[in-house]
Amino acid sequence: MPTLAELVDLLHGWYPPATADSWDAVGLVAGDPEQDVRKVLFAVDPVLPVAHEAGEWGAQLLVTHHPLFLKGVHGVARTTPKGRTLGTLQDAGCALLTAHTNADQAVGGVSEALARAVGLTDLEPVIATSNDQLDKLTTYVPVAHADLVREAVGAAGAGVIGDYDSASFSSRGEGRFRPREGAHPTIGEVGSLEVVDEVRIECVLPRPARSRVVAALLAAHPYEEPAYDVVELADPGLAATGTGRIGTVAGTTLGEFAQRVAEALPRTSTGVRVGGDPGRVVRRVAVCGGAGDFLLDAVRRTDADVYVTSDLRHHPAAEFLEQDGPALVDVAHWAAEWTWLPVVARKMAEALGDTVETRVSAICSDPWTALHTGEER
Repeated sequence: MPTLAELVDLLHGWYPPATADSWDAVGLVAGDPEQDVRKVLFAVDPVLPVAHEAGEWGAQLLVTHHPLFLKGVHGVARTTPKGRTLGTLQDAGCALLTAHTNADQAVGGVSEALARAVGLTDLEPVIATSNDQLDKLTTYVPVAHADLVREAVGAAGAGVIGDYDSASFSSRGEGRFRPREGAHPTIGEVGSLEVVDEVRIECVLPRPARSRVVAALLAAHPYEEPAYDVVELADPGLAATGTGRIGTVAGTTLGEFAQRVAEALPRTSTGVRVGGDPGRVVRRVAVCGGAGDFLLDAVRRTDADVYVTSDLRHHPAAEFLEQDGPALVDVAHWAAEWTWLPVVARKMAEALGDTVETRVSAICSDPWTALHTGEER
């Protein structure tokens, strides 16, 4: 039986907290890391009915997509909704973990789950984001010391490209300098212009390792004042992670595709709203789990025939449709993100076998409970 700490590490490996948006609140919210976990419940929202379900089922961990504490609070008394939810979980000995925007962008995350649920294939991000932010280090070293410096920066984490390490590029040239008063040159004398046979060394490094690599360079370099520069490399846009997903469906119409979406998602009172000609041909589809009007401009620049997302506002949606871009399909926020729950539950079951039992909550936490069209009048 795994511990809570082991399950946290597993989930964070799939959905790294460092990839969450800066405003977000993800990770372990409550629970003892040393606690054993036999049952894990998955839900979209950490609301009181879900907390009761976790307790009644005997779960030791509740994993939700939305945070319980997205904004700061000054207390968790049971006179408040959040306090009642947290208290119910604590009474049941159930921990709480949130995977929010870090799960949105990930491979096997929320947007990908929504895309597959509505039948998309050949998926790629609408906006690709690499988790591997890279720098390039360039320095100039006397020939006799080049190997020493290469080894030092390599040991500090530079020069790794995929399955290769010790990767660098070198070119020969002349270094020129004149030591001034107060200098203690390794080569040359104060006041005299020196010309030194040097090697230009270039290598890539993970951005988080920058300070460590630069420190190693300065310690290994023979010069009192080494010349070097660090340049941040642009994201190549080839990553499988990123915001939203775009993919392909067999040729259909907007009306038929919207019906497919309605059948694929859990039923809600608001159903599926459509903006566009029902007879429009649909082959390419963009999706974004959750509130997706922030992605409208990026979707317009793709070859998508329709964009599926949630919480579209009146004016942005109207202006988007007026520009002859993709059609729009607006679905319930809760329903779109619910599609991720079976994916992560299955992934955990496959990783841990019968040591952990998983369950997806069927409680609908969509805030809208009824739809009145006035047709009965």
